[in-house]
Amino acid sequence: MQERGVEVDHSTINRWVLKYSPELDKRIRSHLKLTNDSWRVDETYIKVKGAWKYLYRAVDSQGNTLDFMLSAKRNGKAAARFFRKVLQGQHTQAPRVITVDTNAAYPVAMEVLKGDETIDQETELRQSKYLNNVIEQDHRNIKRIVKPMMGFKTFNSTRRTLSGIEAMNMIKKGQVKGVKQGDSVSQVKFIEAIFRIAV
Repeated sequence: MQERGVEVDHSTINRWVLKYSPELDKRIRSHLKLTNDSWRVDETYIKVKGAWKYLYRAVDSQGNTLDFMLSAKRNGKAAARFFRKVLQGQHTQAPRVITVDTNAAYPVAMEVLKGDETIDQETELRQSKYLNNVIEQDHRNIKRIVKPMMGFKTFNSTRRTLSGIEAMNMIKKGQVKGVKQGDSVSQVKFIEAIFRIAV
């Protein structure tokens, strides 16, 4: 904005983020490439109004983002809700194997989902701290952006902001059809196209 001679207050940018982040996340979904059936699932901590909340995240074995969900709690119900959200994605497929850490909530969630036939009985839940390095590394991209923000004020603003951060992360990874990883020009053109911005 400075390059264009436009003065913008940080609170204005914050309002843009809260308005356009969920819209960006919604608009890219139909353009995402299909991910594979080997899931890596984990949760990381996000501070909201001085209290820790949980950002559930899932990637496939290639590191492509499946989905994410902010939760106030870290238990079997939250994990099951997150799995259901991932399964509803247009770019995801039913998992053959789900790799998680040793959190006791995941076996509980799997039992519930297999019980109501949301997930196939043959789906393997693999609890291994070391096999989850793919998602542990992926958390860093999110944390790198979130850390300088010095915490969030409300749960809703956190959820909306994170949806934009995750959406941009997917675009940068090259998960969008016609956009190559690291190609900033095609990334900008894609965003202009989905928002119908005339340049």
